[in-house]
Amino acid sequence: MPKNRNVFSSLGDARRRLVSRAVHRGWQWLRDAGAVTAARPGPYRFGSIGAGTRLAFPLGTVFGEPWIHLGEHCIIGEQVTLTAGMMPGLDLGPDPVLRLGDGVVLGRGSHVVASCPVVIEREVYCGPYVYITSDNHSYDDPEQPIGKQWPRSAPVTIGTGSWLGAGAVILPGAKLGRNVVVAAGAVVRGEVPDHAVVAGAPARIVRRWDAAAGWQPPLRTPPPVPIPEGITPEQLLALAEPADREADPDAGPVAGAAGC
Repeated sequence: MPKNRNVFSSLGDARRRLVSRAVHRGWQWLRDAGAVTAARPGPYRFGSIGAGTRLAFPLGTVFGEPWIHLGEHCIIGEQVTLTAGMMPGLDLGPDPVLRLGDGVVLGRGSHVVASCPVVIEREVYCGPYVYITSDNHSYDDPEQPIGKQWPRSAPVTIGTGSWLGAGAVILPGAKLGRNVVVAAGAVVRGEVPDHAVVAGAPARIVRRWDAAAGWQPPLRTPPPVPIPEGITPEQLLALAEPADREADPDAGPVAGAAGC
C-alpha cells in the first residue's frame, strides 16, 4: 500500500505541474493577445496612439477614448484606468482632454481621471497605484450626500521628466514643473517649481535645486555611477570580480555578481 500511495502521489504532482504550466502559458498568451497597441487597438478608438505604445492586458476602466491622446513609446501597466469625461457617451468637444507625451510610464493600477484638460508631458514615470485627477468631490451642501454633489474641476499639468512615486495623488489644479520628484504617498495640489522634491499629505517642498549651490538641503549620498553604454553583463561581472577577490580570495562568480 505505501508503494501505491507514492505512485498516485507522483502522478498527482505531475498532473498539477502540467496544469500549472498550461495555466501560466495560457495567461501569457492572453496578456500578449490582449495588449493594446496602434496596430492592435482592440475595441478602443483613442484620439491617437503613437508607435511603440503598449497598454498591458488586462486594462482598467477606459472610456472617452476619442479625447485621449497617447504619445509614442508609452508603457501603460495592467489595470490602469484612463477616462475622459464624467461618464461614457458624452461629447467633450473638438479638443483632447487627456494627453500623454512620448515615453510616459504609468505603473500598475494607476488612475488618470480627466473631465477637463490633464496633460502628462514627455518621459514622466509613475510608480504603481498613482492617482491623477482633474476632479474633486465637493461638500458645500451639508444636507446632500457628498457623492451626489457636483465636483470641482481644474486642469492638471505634470512637467517633462518628472517622477511620481507609488500611491502619489495629484489633485485638480496641480501644475508640476520639469523633473519634479513626488514622494510615495504624497498628495499634491497647487504649483510645484522645476527640479523640486515634494513629500507629505498635503505635499510640501523638501528639497530644491539651486543653480549656484546645487541641491538644498544637500543630498546625503553620492550620485550613482552610470553603467557605460554598450557594456554586457559579462563585462560588468569581470569588472566586479577583482575587487571582490581582494576582499575574499575564495570568492567565485556568484560573489562577483553580488558585488556588482
